[in-house]
Amino acid sequence: MAQEKEYKSKINFRLWKKFISFIYPYRYHLLGLITVMLIVGAIDATFPYLTKYAIDNYVVPKSLQGFHKFIIIFLTIIGIQALNVFLLIFFAVKIETYLAHDIRKAGFEKLQELSLSFYDTTQTGFLMARLMSDIRKVTNVLAWGLTDIIWGFSTMLFIFIYLLILNWKLGLFIILAIPVLFLISLYFQNKILRQYRKVRKLNSEITGTFNEGIMGAKTTKILSVEEQHIEELKAQTEEMKRSSIKAAVLSSTYTPIVMSIGSITTASIIYFGGNWVYAGLISFGTLVAFINYSIQFFEPIREIARVIADLVSAQAAAERVLDLLDTKSDIKDEAKENVDIEIQGEIEFKNVFFKYKEGDYVLKNFNLKVKKGEVIALVGETGSGKSTIVNLVGRFYEPVKGVIYIDGIDYRNIPLKKLRSNLGYVLQTPHLFSGTVAENIRYGRLDATMDEIINAAKLVNAHDFIMNLENGYNTDVGEGGSKLSTGQRQLISLARAVIADPKIFILDEATSSVDAYTEHLIQDAIMKVLYGRTSFVIAHRLSTIRNAHRILVIKDGKILEEGNHENLMKKRDYYYNLYIKQFVEEKGKQLLEEYEI
Repeated sequence: MAQEKEYKSKINFRLWKKFISFIYPYRYHLLGLITVMLIVGAIDATFPYLTKYAIDNYVVPKSLQGFHKFIIIFLTIIGIQALNVFLLIFFAVKIETYLAHDIRKAGFEKLQELSLSFYDTTQTGFLMARLMSDIRKVTNVLAWGLTDIIWGFSTMLFIFIYLLILNWKLGLFIILAIPVLFLISLYFQNKILRQYRKVRKLNSEITGTFNEGIMGAKTTKILSVEEQHIEELKAQTEEMKRSSIKAAVLSSTYTPIVMSIGSITTASIIYFGGNWVYAGLISFGTLVAFINYSIQFFEPIREIARVIADLVSAQAAAERVLDLLDTKSDIKDEAKENVDIEIQGEIEFKNVFFKYKEGDYVLKNFNLKVKKGEVIALVGETGSGKSTIVNLVGRFYEPVKGVIYIDGIDYRNIPLKKLRSNLGYVLQTPHLFSGTVAENIRYGRLDATMDEIINAAKLVNAHDFIMNLENGYNTDVGEGGSKLSTGQRQLISLARAVIADPKIFILDEATSSVDAYTEHLIQDAIMKVLYGRTSFVIAHRLSTIRNAHRILVIKDGKILEEGNHENLMKKRDYYYNLYIKQFVEEKGKQLLEEYEI
């Protein structure tokens, strides 16, 4: 199983600055949020002062003169605060929702542009964790964490102003506690960060395990290894439970320490302030205001401390999201979009070397010339390099050394969109998208009309079975085409490739997973489709490539034999032996089936 990247750097606030580009389009929402939170902080800081005023002017002197005006002012402030609460929720939810949408969109767009080599080394579960739970955690911290931080600092600022107005000496007890809290925060945040990074990594791995378990459910049941998979998942979840508990313990230790410091400060104010009230140095209302301020001052500090803890835990998620967004594709499309190139289909491999990121060279000094309209069949053992050759043609990978020319042009100078729009690719295991039959065929060319879709289906012998479906071309195919047979999916994928009218066609063992009747339909369709197009056919059944212009026998990334079917059979070498062996096996199977009948 692929391992998630480790992140070892210390907490870095520069990391969060990289999300500014996502926040910028909503700067007016952000400005509104900041304004509202400043007002909220000012009003929260004003309430203890109003209490002090009420005690000193109405409670202590036991007088209600002017009290109705005080009540009106107090209720008006409460009404304004209620409106502020509505506005802060409105702005914060908007920012969180929009950010999640934009970051997920950017992540999905990045996945579309990355080369196949990225998917060779990255599990689907890891990507799902980044696009879903990681982004949710990041946007939650950015929206609500920002809200709490602005509120916290604005409340502390206005409380600080009131402290100076009332009695700066008593205010020192509160102010002197701030450096202590700062040092404690620095100590805990790094510990919490390391632990939450581990939790996020384990969460990603568990998501990957879930994905594999769901995708491979049938294989799991066939092999009867359910218990083994359950034990593997149990081990992962147990480790995540331990790490999560440790992270929670660190976070829960941090908050009580902050609260304890606040309580000590409040106790000091009560002790010294009480003596000063007794001595007549300050009023009773002032002492009550200071007690309220000592409690209230540490509440925003606790909230900021919590946000810092959340920020620390979310940084691991933020790093993973940015790691995805900053991933560079191995394939760089640097050709100008307006290059006037009409692809004809002449292809040349010249001194091509290629290897995957991990492993030895698959191709070494590989050379091949293919004429326009020529059908090339690739034959060889598994791992010989057949799929690598056709993937290089489609520029899903690029040569490590050497050049591939299309119509005499280095294909790196052809825009990828232009190249891929002239490429038809039918895989051994066809993949259909959720939606209707017509929608899946239209993926080959998004502006295709219904008549063109039907004509493409007729060309590949798919029209008849489609019309027999419940809703014809409007039939839903299910997730991944699950409602259709393999052969039906293959015919639809063939129609999808044909409708684009590509100049280059690639068939990767397109008939290896279907029954004899469907193979006949597909083979007949292939004969029509390949006419006049430069084509590469990777064949499992050699009987399907007898009409190819050239058959290349590939072994260890080199062309072992080359020629048409007749010439290779006359050589009585590798291809001959392979063909005869397969022919005997197929005839034997056919006889057994007839005997059983």
